[in-house]
Amino acid sequence: MSDFTSNFWPVFISAISLLGIFGCALLLWRTSKVKVVATADGTNGHVWDEDLREMNNPLPRWWVWMFIFTIIFALFYLAAYPGLGSYAGKLGWTQNNQYDQEVANANKALEPLYAKFTAMSVEDLSKNPEAKAIGERLFMNNCSQCHGSDAKGSRGFPNLTDNDWLHGGSPEKIKETITGGRIGMMPPMAAVVGNAEDVKNVANYVLSLSGSMHDSGRAGAGKDKFTACAACHGPEGKGNQAVGAPNLTDNIWLHGAGEAAIIKRVNEGKINQMPAQQARLTEAQIHVVASYVWGLSNK
Repeated sequence: MSDFTSNFWPVFISAISLLGIFGCALLLWRTSKVKVVATADGTNGHVWDEDLREMNNPLPRWWVWMFIFTIIFALFYLAAYPGLGSYAGKLGWTQNNQYDQEVANANKALEPLYAKFTAMSVEDLSKNPEAKAIGERLFMNNCSQCHGSDAKGSRGFPNLTDNDWLHGGSPEKIKETITGGRIGMMPPMAAVVGNAEDVKNVANYVLSLSGSMHDSGRAGAGKDKFTACAACHGPEGKGNQAVGAPNLTDNIWLHGAGEAAIIKRVNEGKINQMPAQQARLTEAQIHVVASYVWGLSNK
């Protein structure tokens, strides 16, 4: 209820809940006061389909007390738990706290298993069938939304099954990436490169670095202009893992291949972010996931 921007809805919900409960109590009280005069045969005189007569028996006492108990229980429940608009309840229960507690309990129960895993290196752990199965489940729940269930990625999301790494593919670098996340940023470079023709020439030079189809004349003209990009990608275009700059010579394109795609990146730049997982996963879980990811490209 904390996302409501006005007090109307919390008050409305509280009113509906309380009126419903007290309405049930009023209905029970009113019906208990109504006396229907019965006939000699114990019916109330109503007849349907010629011979169906309605009896005038009172409600079973156990049913009445169960109804009363339900009303009392509802009032105590709404006092203890959040059910009346923005009222938090006397017990202070929230679904987030319960989730966190259940996760903490599950992690504590798994501590002996993860203790065995953390004592092993990432390389050895990647060959352990039990650790691989757990690592795959953790990957599916936390990483596959971007990298895909097969970890081969898609446009804008790196393939984790090859040996092309933006920030390094060592066990330590993979753990560092999972733990703290990454923010990759290429600034718009068109103004630095020159005019539109210069940008097109640079795009063809970049294509030539990986042996992709290109205009050799434009590539030759764009070589000198590439110096504006060399600060990150290196003078030979082989990238720089220290800053996450991609290798432009391996014909692996994260945001699309071809002249048009490269021109778009030079003109517009690009910002990519991988969220940090340290708030979602324990250190031991990150160790297991890192072993799973490392094993995908080191079979």
